[in-house]
Amino acid sequence: MWENYEIQQQIEIINGKKAPDLIIINAEYLHSIYKKWVMGNIWVAGDRIVYAGKEMPAITIGAEIVDATGKKIVPGYIEPHVHPFQLYNPQTFADYAAQLGTTTFIADNLILFMMLNNEQSFSILDQLNALPFSFYWWARLDSQTVLQNEADLFNLESIAEWLKRPEVLVGGELTGWPRLLGGDPNMLASLTAAKLAGKKIEGHFPGASERTLARMRLLGTDGDHEAMTIEEVETRLLHGYGVTLRHSSIRPDLPQLLKDLIDKGLDVFDHLMMTTDGSTPSFHIDGVMDKCIRVALDAGVSPVNAYQMASYNIARYYDITDLHGVIATGRYATFNFLEDEYNPVPTDVLSKGKWLKREGVSTEPLEKIDWSVIEAFTLDFDLDESDFIFNHPIGIEMVNDVITKPYSITVDVTEDKLADDHDESYLMLVDRNGKWRVNTLIKGFATSVQGFASSYSNTGDIILIGKDKKEMLNAFYEIKRIGGGMVLIENGSAAVTIPLPIAGGLSMEPVEKLIVQELNLKSALAERGYQHGDAVYTFLFLQSTHLPYIRITQLGLYDVMKNEVIIPAVGR
Repeated sequence: MWENYEIQQQIEIINGKKAPDLIIINAEYLHSIYKKWVMGNIWVAGDRIVYAGKEMPAITIGAEIVDATGKKIVPGYIEPHVHPFQLYNPQTFADYAAQLGTTTFIADNLILFMMLNNEQSFSILDQLNALPFSFYWWARLDSQTVLQNEADLFNLESIAEWLKRPEVLVGGELTGWPRLLGGDPNMLASLTAAKLAGKKIEGHFPGASERTLARMRLLGTDGDHEAMTIEEVETRLLHGYGVTLRHSSIRPDLPQLLKDLIDKGLDVFDHLMMTTDGSTPSFHIDGVMDKCIRVALDAGVSPVNAYQMASYNIARYYDITDLHGVIATGRYATFNFLEDEYNPVPTDVLSKGKWLKREGVSTEPLEKIDWSVIEAFTLDFDLDESDFIFNHPIGIEMVNDVITKPYSITVDVTEDKLADDHDESYLMLVDRNGKWRVNTLIKGFATSVQGFASSYSNTGDIILIGKDKKEMLNAFYEIKRIGGGMVLIENGSAAVTIPLPIAGGLSMEPVEKLIVQELNLKSALAERGYQHGDAVYTFLFLQSTHLPYIRITQLGLYDVMKNEVIIPAVGR
């Protein structure tokens, strides 16, 4: 991690022959191993803590000296389960999160893996590694949908190249675990490779029975973040899982889970972690991991346990305490200064020895990275009236934001417009290369959305929804014109637009601006009859076969429970 010459210079500081770059005096800091607040002085050289304890360095000339009197200092927060592609991109989300004290991501690689070859993906990782922020990654073993080329894309050779990267800590998450239980040789080989490489395996087991959890543990799964009840938390702990409690835009379970833990007197906080699980931008209007810590404090969790669940517990689970989660000699100089332990939003943030925030003000925004390795979003084909034929009797009914079920279509689908007195709309998934389409109806989405198009989807293909076939076509041409994004069309004009110029799925805008754009979209959809909580996740999960019961995929309309295509995709 550090070159020999750097280590020798650090030892020179200990030997009293060289001054540190930064000295924090009168520091009252959380010692993660003692689990208590201690007083001392922290010496920093470059991005590393070279000493933390009672002593002062022999030489201080030229060092920056910061008096931390009146502050509490805690390790930088770690987000252990990040999907950094929810309209924002990894750099913009990290820049936003860092100002709130979250300085380390353990992040999903799915979008990079599906969009780019490994050499291109690794060039993005290398750029991110150069930032004063810590990025770690998963290596996905499955796509969480059904793809026309899944076997070619998710091959052991490509996955193994990710597993060799030192910043890759996790195999998974295992959204395709039923295939694994069924003996899928490719997934089993990939999981075995991940275990041999020393990576943790993260499950995705919503509602799983105790028997399923036991079987998946035997297959090598180490952790899971899908516990939705206190009983599910207890069962996972019973079987030795690493348990991450979730507080997200579609599953805000954390407050109730913590309350139940306290009510039952379960002193298991040393074995718990917390996550916002890839929430959409507006969920983060009041925080990232600081938000989870605040929930824990409000639930009655002790401050030490609350901060450990967002730092040390995660670092210990992923075996990175030599770098993260502990304010002690040899670790990254990454920590947050707090007014007091009951306010987790830091006044000052030091990340890898760089001040990112001082006295409540951003001092060094993270440098933007070059996304040109990703091809620009272009649609080199057109749609016409012949594409808007809906002649199948089965549609998708929304149960909530993301859960769907099949239903029998009864409205007249030959009409160019559907009436606004019901909640059925036309739905299309169109190949981004124009080779195929899947047409059906969706019930429960909205009552008066005329035309909507999104190039943000699980696979990067185009989603079209609306009551009016003409306005759906207009929406398609609008995202084609702007180079990717989300567009709500009404009476021939764009009512709301979110440009997503990075591959048609990611914004270049700061998260603060993206939050405003997303809230405008949600408000406009709500005015037109969308009654669920998170429309962005609705678009993302329409294709996701790790959720019941029916999905629109590259193969066609797909019954998840029966593992079969109901209505096949149509070639164009």
